[in-house]
Amino acid sequence: MRILNFGSLNIDFVYDVDHFVTAGETIASTALTRYPGGKGLNQSIALARAGADVAHAGQVGEDGRFLVDLLNADGVDTSLTRVSGTLRSGNAIIQRDRAGGNCIILYGGTNRVIDEGFVDEVLAGAESGEWLLLQNEISSLRHIVEEGRRRGMRIVLNPSPADAALDEVDLGKVDVFILNEVEAAMLTGFAGDADADELLHGLHARHPHATLILTLGEKGSVFLHGDELVRQDAFAVDVVDTTAAGDTFTGYLLASLAAGDGPEPAMRRAAAASAIAVTRPGAAVSIPEAAEVDAFLAQRGL
Repeated sequence: MRILNFGSLNIDFVYDVDHFVTAGETIASTALTRYPGGKGLNQSIALARAGADVAHAGQVGEDGRFLVDLLNADGVDTSLTRVSGTLRSGNAIIQRDRAGGNCIILYGGTNRVIDEGFVDEVLAGAESGEWLLLQNEISSLRHIVEEGRRRGMRIVLNPSPADAALDEVDLGKVDVFILNEVEAAMLTGFAGDADADELLHGLHARHPHATLILTLGEKGSVFLHGDELVRQDAFAVDVVDTTAAGDTFTGYLLASLAAGDGPEPAMRRAAAASAIAVTRPGAAVSIPEAAEVDAFLAQRGL
């Protein structure tokens, strides 16, 4: 079954710094690198490298044609991706510190001018039961969710970035949430010091029929659907850059679930893929191939 990812396409400008800049401070970066990125693009590449049949819908400017070429090179169907001749592609300014952590500023560009007409064009050929993967880096998210549900699609939401735009979306139509602690706290209204179990229970109370996957960084991840609870530890690796860790996890997890794998092997494979990704610089370029994930798990007897 095809997975349609209606998501962002960005150009990432990564500045290597000793520490994240603070208000009123000017610092020098030790390097500047341009990478392909955007949560949508990263997740489509992760899906494709995990072996899924994936189509990407989105929009770039002329400056972003290389992003479409990259998707094509990984076997992603880009027939639903549009190129604007007048607008600039979305981009991200990323600070990356010595520990591999990051801070990100997004400029929406073509990602934020996706209108309802384009959405209707993209979903016109959708089939009931198909997977629809979404993030919160594009416009018209409310309409995409409504139309996807009306067509009987299975909706997966990674609500990142977690902001007020999500208030407009009927989250009751979402089948699967893949989110981190910050996003879970925002959706539940809990304080930032709520633990994983509190966040999961809060999400479950609001969305009792949805599948919930909470990522916890170095503390691993948790899967909850009904009474089924699966905890997955993070694999210990030397971290270089965490930029695409969550997107890699999302792509590999959804590819496994769509292929019919149970939550335990799906979570384990997603954790392995994201562990490999953080050992490399960059976003899309850090996402491993399926054979690398297989070898990583085999080395650990899994």
